Amino acid sequence: MSEAKACEVCGGMVVDLRRGRCFGCYSKWADSRAVGLGAACTLCGDRRRDNLRQMELHGAWLPLCYNCAGRTLRLSPVPRTLDGLRRCLARERRDSDRRRGEDDTRPLRVERRGLERRAVGHAGPDGDLLLVEEMCIELGDEDILPAE
Repeated sequence: MSEAKACEVCGGMVVDLRRGRCFGCYSKWADSRAVGLGAACTLCGDRRRDNLRQMELHGAWLPLCYNCAGRTLRLSPVPRTLDGLRRCLARERRDSDRRRGEDDTRPLRVERRGLERRAVGHAGPDGDLLLVEEMCIELGDEDILPAE
């Protein structure tokens, strides 16, 4: 069994040290590191300062948003390159067909990926995209009630 070592900050005896600190002290120290002005998440490009934090990845400090940092911590093993990391964390499931060459066994074979989910506007009853700017509701004098 490994020998316990003392944390340089709190003095706690632990088996693993990171930069001379136990996990708790290292986490507090890493979270307190400031993110530079104009920084963006290295993986997704999020620029909101409230969401950004510095994360040590393979010995290099990178600005990551909380979402990308949390998802990166769950990877095992963490890819050695940023492109590999971006591929692992890619969330776009529409990039390829996921049926893996198998036959489509659905009773009604309709394409369910019609409209872009994050498109601006709303889908009408016929499936056409209605832009918010084009929607106009006209009110007449009889539609307005006096305030009480």
